Amino acid sequence: MNALDTVLYTGKTHTVGGREGYARSDDGQLDVVLSPPGSRRPGTNPEQLFAAGWSACFEGAMGIAAGKLRIVLPAGTAIDAEVDLGMVGEGYQLQARLDISLPGLDPQQAQAIVDEAHHTCPYSKATRGNIDVQIRLT
Repeated sequence: MNALDTVLYTGKTHTVGGREGYARSDDGQLDVVLSPPGSRRPGTNPEQLFAAGWSACFEGAMGIAAGKLRIVLPAGTAIDAEVDLGMVGEGYQLQARLDISLPGLDPQQAQAIVDEAHHTCPYSKATRGNIDVQIRLT
């Protein structure tokens, strides 16, 4: 495990009540009610928050990768992220899928961008080898 040489940003939240509580960031920009997945109660859940965070970070990594390749990301660039909560034996486990749309790009260019983004995205690094991940161009 490598410690960071430079900290660029620290996200800080305060959570009370776990999956049936709330989470609030120290700057007040995030203030959400939490609810268990599938409960139909008001609020979001950690899997949705993880999917949103990873897909946002991944799109940023795609922008950096595209810039290195001198390609402009198309206006319709989008990521549909799905994070599953499940069981492996008696333990909880996650798995995830990122479906990426890069409309109008040559398939080889699009794949090069996605591959580089998956290599550099911090969320991808954190999950690599830890959970099943599928990244697909749609």
